[in-house]
Amino acid sequence: MTEISRRRVLLGGVAAALSAFVAACTRRRDTLGATETPSGTSLEPTPSCEDGDEITPEQTEGPFFTPSSPEKRDLAADVNGGTKLVLTGTVLTTDCKPVEKALIDVWQADADGNYDNEGFRLRGHQFTDAQGAYALTTVVPGLYPGRTRHIHVKVQAPNGPVLTTQLYFPGEAQNASDGIFREECLIDMRDAADGKTGTFRFVVRT
Repeated sequence: MTEISRRRVLLGGVAAALSAFVAACTRRRDTLGATETPSGTSLEPTPSCEDGDEITPEQTEGPFFTPSSPEKRDLAADVNGGTKLVLTGTVLTTDCKPVEKALIDVWQADADGNYDNEGFRLRGHQFTDAQGAYALTTVVPGLYPGRTRHIHVKVQAPNGPVLTTQLYFPGEAQNASDGIFREECLIDMRDAADGKTGTFRFVVRT
């Protein structure tokens, strides 16, 4: 075989490998595209995900967690007033696989910054669907003394460890002075006709 022929064979192999790589990446983006929540509403495409993505940061549980919350997706129905917030997203493993039936337990302050420590107002849990998607309707929490605006969350893949974290709101002046705040836990916020929408992707150990 001549040197020119060898080069043609090698270049042909490289081109074939590159085509396969591009096709695989395209399929991967497709699988992480828009999906439907259990309520039937469409989620925005999942942000780019790569193998080895970092686990969502652990955060303190705080003093107001109450176990055994009821299963419910609409926490806004618990209160009157406040700015409605529809929070959606996915729960993924570190290798970008959706986690089905992941537990998501949420608790937060109301619009005035008060927690319900006697019942389950603005407290509830749900499970992700087959695509790892969740959808929560709640209200934007008020400011609790000494803290920036935040929502508490526990996330657990089936038989996996519990991730306790907090979600934060962009543009809050108190973010800079809150010693617990983590930029990695910011919700991607948007204005909506009837309030706010937000997305957040949890990455957990399984």
